[in-house]
Amino acid sequence: MLMQPQARQRHIDTVLNLARSQGAAGTAPALIGRSWQRCMDDYGLDPSRPRQARIVTSQTLREHQDSVDELLAVARSAVEQLYTQVAGLGYVLLLTDHRGITVQYLGNDRQDQHLRQAGLYLGADWSEQYAGTCAVGTCIQEQQALTCHRTDHFDATHIQLTCTSAPIFDPAGQLMAVLDISALESPEDRSSQMFALHLTQLYARLIEDAYFLRRYRRQPVIRCGPSRELVRVNGPCLFAVDDAGQVVAANTAARELMPPGDRVAMTAVFECELEDLWRIPFEQDDQVRCFRLLDSGDAYFAELILPPARLLSTGSADDRIASIEAVPELDQLAADDPVMRRTLGLAKRLRMRDVGLLILGETGTGKEVLARAIHRSGHRAKGAFVAVNCAAIPESLIESELFGYAPGAFTGARAKGMRGLIQQADGGTLFLDEIGDMPLPLQTRLLRVLAEGEILPVGADRPIRVDCRVIAATHQDLGKLIEAGQFRADLYYRLNAATLKLPALRQRVDRHYLIQRVLAELVEQGRLPQVRIRADAMTALLGYHWPGNVRELVNALAFAEATCDSGEITVADLPEDCFGSSGFLQSASAPALASRSPLEAALWAKRWNVSAVARQFQVSRPTIYRWMRQQGLVPPQHLGDASGADGTSDSSASH
Repeated sequence: MLMQPQARQRHIDTVLNLARSQGAAGTAPALIGRSWQRCMDDYGLDPSRPRQARIVTSQTLREHQDSVDELLAVARSAVEQLYTQVAGLGYVLLLTDHRGITVQYLGNDRQDQHLRQAGLYLGADWSEQYAGTCAVGTCIQEQQALTCHRTDHFDATHIQLTCTSAPIFDPAGQLMAVLDISALESPEDRSSQMFALHLTQLYARLIEDAYFLRRYRRQPVIRCGPSRELVRVNGPCLFAVDDAGQVVAANTAARELMPPGDRVAMTAVFECELEDLWRIPFEQDDQVRCFRLLDSGDAYFAELILPPARLLSTGSADDRIASIEAVPELDQLAADDPVMRRTLGLAKRLRMRDVGLLILGETGTGKEVLARAIHRSGHRAKGAFVAVNCAAIPESLIESELFGYAPGAFTGARAKGMRGLIQQADGGTLFLDEIGDMPLPLQTRLLRVLAEGEILPVGADRPIRVDCRVIAATHQDLGKLIEAGQFRADLYYRLNAATLKLPALRQRVDRHYLIQRVLAELVEQGRLPQVRIRADAMTALLGYHWPGNVRELVNALAFAEATCDSGEITVADLPEDCFGSSGFLQSASAPALASRSPLEAALWAKRWNVSAVARQFQVSRPTIYRWMRQQGLVPPQHLGDASGADGTSDSSASH
């Protein structure tokens, strides 16, 4: 980042003049002047002796990330969303902890070297004590959002930067983190950053509120605001309350409505009785009720968010509460994904009825898991669940496998014959996976079984009665197979009394829940030891497109557990396919995935500079070498091992 010596000297003179005159910092806000004074009087910083950017070690960075692990998990979506809105304008995004250490970073790889030199990088220290007046450090000291624009910075090496920060407070009102967007260069006019300031404040509040709701997800929360129409989607004030109506915690906007005191009741905030709060969901069709603030009389609209257990336990209190049938076997398969909830709702209604079900979904989405849950929750639960993969049984054996055979039916047959899979499912459920791959002759025989309830084993002269429920599944389009003459239409309609559709893992909004549930099941089954997923790894798992769906997720978790240390899965432990540029994940359409793995593509892009690739993926150089060995990647002979080709020291790769 180039800077004219004359501009630097003018800035140094301005700062020194301030120290002598005790005046304001030119046209900058008063808080900038206060910060300049702190830099010289409290921290002993000298504007004529600029400091280089300080990047903490990878170990120190991890310690800072661990301290805000839960926040990072909550902030992931908002951080990525904000970055997509400002990246095209030349901004990078920093999320720091309350000490000013950058614990999450999104930036442009093409400007990597310049951004690192400027301190706009993961692990950078932007505390006011070290970096002087800057958006992050001064935000920490002043506890308010601000823009530090060009010559507002104390350090002369920063006067081409423009940085905008907003504080994120925890439910107790303590500073928890700072959200910042910064650019290497910007227009001279300070007003050009007004929109950046408003946007950063908005996303800081979104993160703060999401963290609040996560922390108090097991307690009643009252969300309120001045607009009835928007309160349920964007109510600015959040109160977590106990059963007595006492405020347990409040977000920043809500604390402004509260009277002083340690234990404040909601009846001291609103003109209301305690019972009025619990009746909020039942007074109006929109489940919103209007209250007046005690101190001002202003109208505020409120909704009551009850934790699931509380909602079910209070269900008998009012006949307007919809009864929710709890079916644990099915309920555990999803959290709040709308498609899954509709599918499971239909499964609940049909689980006690012997109608044919057809489950549709991509390979690995859990079709057999759903079929087993329907079986276990239905009236045939005491019977057998027999799963048949129609695509895995050789065509020459599928008839005998399905229908069994009589003694001596063919050469090599068992002397006593064999009960087929359909007969083994008598009294229970027969699950026919990949039904679209069943040969046409077998489709005809299966249709007869479904219609008549009888099977005729190979070589037998008398049919055998069977009573089983049939659930079929496929990833194929059976309609197209029917048009091509590869699947019988009459069998399709016999099987398809109802269709249950499973979304792909990449389409589900409850991926966080599903990842944790799959991990818990693997531990419970003894397939994995007890292990936890760190926030950086969860971010990667949530962003990956999962072409193999849940089946691939199981393999990824097993791989990560095998490579992790101390019972904690980090982003460096995940399979390399989970990675994309800048440590985040690529979408399924990313061109790098078309012909090369993301790691190989990154190595070629960086001319096989291992240090540069390690910085891109935000992991250590040994991790890159380990991934290269796993994939059999070797640098081309004309390049050799270019781990230091750009002159970067080994230590820098670990940041």
